[in-house]
Amino acid sequence: MYLLGYDIGSSSVKASLVDATTGKCVSSAFFPKVEAEIIAIKQGWAEQQPDQWWKHLKQSTQAILAESGIDPKDIKAIGISYQMHGLVCIDKNRNVLRPAIIWCDSRGVPYGEKAFNELGAEQCLSHILNSPGNFTATKLAWVKENEPELFEKIDKILLPGDYIAMRLTDRVCTTVSGLSEAMLWDFKTGAIADFLLEYLGFSPTIIPEIVPTFTIQGYVTAEAAADLGLAEGIPVAYRAGDQPNNALSLNVFNPGEIASTAGTSGVVYGVNGEVNYDTKSRVNTFAHVNHTNDSTRLGIMACISGTGILNSWMKRNVAPEGISYPEMNDLAAQVPIGSEGVTILPFGNGAERVLQNKEIGSSIHGVNFLRHSKAHLVRAAQEGIVFSFQYGIEIMEALGMDVKKIHAGHANMFLSPLFRDTLAGVSGATIELFDTDGSVGAAKGAGMGAGIYADNNEAFATLDRIEIIEPDHKNRQAYQDAYGRWKERLEMYLH
Repeated sequence: MYLLGYDIGSSSVKASLVDATTGKCVSSAFFPKVEAEIIAIKQGWAEQQPDQWWKHLKQSTQAILAESGIDPKDIKAIGISYQMHGLVCIDKNRNVLRPAIIWCDSRGVPYGEKAFNELGAEQCLSHILNSPGNFTATKLAWVKENEPELFEKIDKILLPGDYIAMRLTDRVCTTVSGLSEAMLWDFKTGAIADFLLEYLGFSPTIIPEIVPTFTIQGYVTAEAAADLGLAEGIPVAYRAGDQPNNALSLNVFNPGEIASTAGTSGVVYGVNGEVNYDTKSRVNTFAHVNHTNDSTRLGIMACISGTGILNSWMKRNVAPEGISYPEMNDLAAQVPIGSEGVTILPFGNGAERVLQNKEIGSSIHGVNFLRHSKAHLVRAAQEGIVFSFQYGIEIMEALGMDVKKIHAGHANMFLSPLFRDTLAGVSGATIELFDTDGSVGAAKGAGMGAGIYADNNEAFATLDRIEIIEPDHKNRQAYQDAYGRWKERLEMYLH
């Protein structure tokens, strides 16, 4: 008995086949092998053709079926993870009307700002828990104003995962979690955000049928089965955006637990058990995968653009030529906590939401030409990245979260012992590292939705935990002092 998980990213589509009994991934594949095309006709635009996602999904599916040699009839459920905040427009015949406007497209920004100012901060934040910002709803506002003839043809709007589910099952539906990331869910009323729909001039009929995140949401049609090489009738039983799904993949379901990633950019995603919001809108709040009106589970996300990209910049421009990342970590470890006074702000990859969309750039402070070396700069860079995570965690704590545990995949910056020790030391949280990814998580989510697993504890009982990093209480003050100095430097730029 197997479970199939898809991860629909903007770079590639990955498929993973998971043995439902052992919980182990038996085959995985992704396409394309080079980054998928992003159409950028104008600066700030980013679009993709949804049928290309389907093409890459087909290639990935056929690759794992060929490698594993299993009978497709033994696949008992399908789960979908997808790039968040995208907009797919379909007509009454379910034809896609234009390329999808994806997450990194910024044309919705002025529409979100106008809505926030005219509706008022209290109205927006108390109901949708965010500024309307640059999300699916405001992307649609751009379409309405700039492509009015096309807008009139829209029957339903879909998120990328909704589109894939429609192609698999011929059923048009979405989830509360999906609507919350689109800024179209009202947490105060527990219903569609009618006030924002009315303000933006959208008919409520454009919202698809709402289904639970974990449930049988449809069955693979004969047409889709023939196209992909699957068996007809497999249930699609789970879908979620990539960040909530990443948290699920790491078994993060309960208040106070955090999932973190640290690639080119970094994310700290924590679960809150009460409805709350940041008055400065520095973090995003969405319905987590297990949120219901009766049981509040909100995902609070702090996204930092300048994380691993700073570390790679250090490797190219500062560290000794030819050095590897592990050797760089060893070099940084020669320097004591706090980098003997060197402080680096990592925000050199554009505007940062945690800084209220300010673009302050990266900067280096406290260098003494007689004392400091490349090792100090390399360590200060990693510490600066960690401190940006802690800055986001403090915002979460102000919203009522008690952060005690951080789950992360054993990848990217979390491969660095110095990075992990610093994060545990400054946050006081235990870090648990796991071997998993989004497509494997989506497969296990499907197992929960189809009733193969009783709950997340059963679904993730076999999750491969690689390492546990406990906070170094002996050096806690040293970490706190270094963070305090870093925060002082940051606040000079924010005032």
